[in-house]
Amino acid sequence: MLYRTVGQFKTSYHADHALFPVKQDAWLLGLILLLAFVVLPATANEFVFKALLIPVLIYALASLGLNILTGYAGQLSLGTGAFMGVGAYACYKLITIFPEMNIVVAIALSGFFSAAVGMAFGLPSLRIKGFYLAIATLAAQFFLVWLFEKWAWLYNYNSSGAIQVPTLTMFGIPVVGPNATAIVQYYFVLVVVCLITWFSINITRGRIGRIWKAVRDMDIAAELVGINLMKAKLSAFAVSSYIVGIAGALFVFLWRGAAEPVLFDIQLSFRVLFIVIIGGMGSILGNYLGAILIVALPVIISAVPRAFGLPIGSAMAEHLNTMIVGATIIGFLILEPHGLARLWAIAREKLIIWPFPH
Repeated sequence: MLYRTVGQFKTSYHADHALFPVKQDAWLLGLILLLAFVVLPATANEFVFKALLIPVLIYALASLGLNILTGYAGQLSLGTGAFMGVGAYACYKLITIFPEMNIVVAIALSGFFSAAVGMAFGLPSLRIKGFYLAIATLAAQFFLVWLFEKWAWLYNYNSSGAIQVPTLTMFGIPVVGPNATAIVQYYFVLVVVCLITWFSINITRGRIGRIWKAVRDMDIAAELVGINLMKAKLSAFAVSSYIVGIAGALFVFLWRGAAEPVLFDIQLSFRVLFIVIIGGMGSILGNYLGAILIVALPVIISAVPRAFGLPIGSAMAEHLNTMIVGATIIGFLILEPHGLARLWAIAREKLIIWPFPH
């Protein structure tokens, strides 16, 4: 009864294509935002911020960037971790070359460097696709990580080979660095993720998003109806890499605090890809559902046995996490290829017509 749409009718084309055609969807989003901006910050502790809330938001943002490329435009990529590294290193160089630069400006600009690199490595998509494109982006993954390690200028010739995040403030409040509090960093990441999500929703629902979907479904037919494949594919790589680059900057500056090249290796790319698969390709909501599952699962595996007096070692917890994630991916690919987002869509459809049979 709570999701009944009786009496909700549209009188114009504009209203029919509103962002929330069903009022309950807007109410649910308002409840989620209230929970994120008010309830969680008031009740969570340092561990919850650092181990759950901040990484969920950052991983969801990275998977959102990959989902735009793979789920909406149909271009497979295995170089997400390296593109995140481009954003992180670009942000680091910007704040070291221009120490007075605002951190918001530095993070926003770092995305453009990642977008440029993404477009460069996206050029093969004009000639190849599918498995061969995945191999091309995989080559980008290994090349960029090698570059992070060998080009000492990127980490300011630090003997450790790592980038260290300095303390940066906004309005006199430390936002980045060892002196920043977890709640301040959480709010910063939350606002950035909300803005980029709003932008992504609008661009995927508009003309550009329809072009990407046409290219994804059948690029030859899309070209026959007048779509410029070069612009469509490169724009998808640019937007995707921009979002991924911002996620990489947040990953280091607002969560890790320091980074070595190995942090952006192939495992990070696969982790983001797993979030997309479990959450659902071609879905904005799925990125958050998948990120919650992937980030919370190791914590649950360690905490639940401990609550029953059966603590397990870190190695065992890691092995269990790998097996459960692998089994979950196989299960979704077989039973529900559209992921958790599709399960929510089915539940929503049943709620709308409840108590009548489907």
